[in-house]
This record gives sequence, C-alpha cells and structure tokens, in this order.
Amino acid sequence: MVTAAPGHLYTAPGFLTKLAIFLYDGLLLFGVLFVAGLGFEALTRYRGEVPLRVWFQIYCFGIVAAYFIWFWARQGQTLAMRAWRIRLTNVDGSRLRWPQAALRFVLAVLAWGLLGATLWWSLFDRDKQYLHDRLAGTRLARE
Repeated sequence: MVTAAPGHLYTAPGFLTKLAIFLYDGLLLFGVLFVAGLGFEALTRYRGEVPLRVWFQIYCFGIVAAYFIWFWARQGQTLAMRAWRIRLTNVDGSRLRWPQAALRFVLAVLAWGLLGATLWWSLFDRDKQYLHDRLAGTRLARE
C-alpha cells in the first residue's frame, strides 16, 4: 500500500494486470477500428490508395484517442480497466478532467512509442506507476 495523499491509501496494479489491460483494450480497439474502417470505406470508397491513406490513419488515431480520453475523463476506466477493477485518478484520488486525460493520452503514445519505455519504467517505479502517469500527475489503482 502506498499513500497518495493524507488519508488516501491505494494499491497499484501489478505488471501482469497492466499487461492484461493493455492487451484487452487492444482487442476491443481492434473491433472498434474494424467497424470505423468500414464506415470510412463506405463514405470515401477507400481501398488503400495513397491519397486517402494519411486521412485514414489520422481518422483511426482520432478514434483511438477518443476511446481512451472519453473513458478516462467520464468514468476513470476503460472497459478493460473495469474488468480488472483498476481506476485512473489524479494523484490526490480525484477524477481526471478532459485536458488531463488528453495529456495522459499524448504522453502515453510517446512513452509507449519508445520501445515500451513506460512499461519498463513501471517495473522500477517505487509506486509501480507508468512514466506517463508520473508526468501527467495521474495514477492507476485497484478499486
């Protein structure tokens, strides 16, 4: 147990739990992106050609961003986090605001993009938190 703020105790999720959440969210996003891709294809007649490829990639990135930012700001949990009873909050235990959820998303993309540096960071962090959580002022905790 770690003290986040006076009177607030929480237990950080372990490495395997965080990995399971990552994989489960990836599976859910595969389905979401599949349906979103069908919609994009129907509207634009996209078949992988170069002129629309960049727009399709931006569209997909926006879908992924909306998924995470929406769930983090509205409920403090994605669907995968809910399954493992993990909640995302500010370090003081309060709910994230939209700009902070967006900041966490951008930092997570950058930190995961560095060969999963954020996951490796969590192995050595004293509170077992991700690097992007440290930088965004957020934390993951068991409910």
